[in-house]
Amino acid sequence: MENEKHKNVKGIKIRTLNNLAIFAACILYVLVLYATLQVALRYDELITATDDYIQCEKNAALVREGSDYLTEQVRLYAVTMDTQYINSYLEEVNVTKRREKALEELRKYSFSDRSQGYLSTAISNSNKLIAKELYSIKLVSLANEYDMKVLPQEVKDVQITLEDRELSSEEMLEKAEDMVFSDAYQSSKALIMNDIEHFLEGIEEETGQRQTRSAGSLDSMITQQRWYISALFILNILTFIMIIVLVVRPLRIYLECIRDGRLMKIVGSKEFRCLAVTYNEIFEANSANQALLRHKADHDPLTGIANRGTFDRLRDLLKTSRSPVALLLIDVDEFKQINDSYGHATGDMVLKKVAKLLQEQFRSNDYPARIGGDEFAVIMTDITPSLRFVIENKMDSINRTLQDPDDGLPKISLSVGVAFSPEGMAEELYKNTDKALYFVKRHGRNGCKFYEDL
Repeated sequence: MENEKHKNVKGIKIRTLNNLAIFAACILYVLVLYATLQVALRYDELITATDDYIQCEKNAALVREGSDYLTEQVRLYAVTMDTQYINSYLEEVNVTKRREKALEELRKYSFSDRSQGYLSTAISNSNKLIAKELYSIKLVSLANEYDMKVLPQEVKDVQITLEDRELSSEEMLEKAEDMVFSDAYQSSKALIMNDIEHFLEGIEEETGQRQTRSAGSLDSMITQQRWYISALFILNILTFIMIIVLVVRPLRIYLECIRDGRLMKIVGSKEFRCLAVTYNEIFEANSANQALLRHKADHDPLTGIANRGTFDRLRDLLKTSRSPVALLLIDVDEFKQINDSYGHATGDMVLKKVAKLLQEQFRSNDYPARIGGDEFAVIMTDITPSLRFVIENKMDSINRTLQDPDDGLPKISLSVGVAFSPEGMAEELYKNTDKALYFVKRHGRNGCKFYEDL
């Protein structure tokens, strides 16, 4: 039954919201990490594109530097005919290889076919220029009749045309110088550098495109990252609001309800609502039990009217009252004979009947009580001796009913003593009432006597 009540409780479960929040947070964290990784990759691409262009410019400078060095060495040899310049030249060509290495390095970068075409042309022209320079060195060496055996192999391998072989030494030297100082030579060098410049222009354009793409992609991923972080922030705010609405606020309300000793309001998450329902059930059960215990403590278990303890407490409370009070002390006449003749069960039924008649005859602001075995009392508030006839009529009606029973119980009568107090429960009121009761019992019972008449 309790489980059915809990099933009928409507509300949002904290566990469900918590699981959803955790799931959403995990997804957002994964997206943030993914966006962060993509940002790093796009940044690396941007840096790589920039580094590639810088490296290409460095290699282009090396091509120019290596080419100028070779030109310098071959020209110095043509002018001075000092073989040390041959060695320096060939060391650059075979060992240092600044121009060749730089061109090969440029070839490694993956650029468009057009850029690669310019680079291939530059390499081809560079090789042709080296061949022309070696040819010039060979002519100078022949003109000076150097021993071919001591010359480097690269110079030995150069094939001189028959026409040039027939030239005189002066003509050979003149042609050798012309080959490395002429406008044609400078044009060949300029052609190589021109191809390199075109190559660099292509690289610059392609690098700019790569940078633009990378920058655009980087900006897009940064924007996504911002959105994911904003979503995480909003999720945290919603989580805080959820905690306040579904947990903190209900706890505050529940604490107030517990402190004030009242039923809990059904608020908050489903778990808290179920808790409130359970608490309210226990609270109502405890309240009912406490009310029952109070009723048992204040009422006579047999007759259901107030007991002696309640009667005494009422007397103490009314001692300070300023309102007029009347006290009735009532005995059931010959009650012992009824128990002896009819049994205690019948006697109990007689007592219940007397208590019931007292409750029916007297007002709601009067207090009938059972103060002993067959002794009863009634405290009447706001009543003066001028209304004594009201009391007489009530007791006469009760005695007539008891003398003419229709419920199978034996005939009985009541002896009643009455006394009045102008202000509250005076100290002598109980004694005066008891004296009036004693007078009735001595003079035949079955009657009502007022203390003022003694």
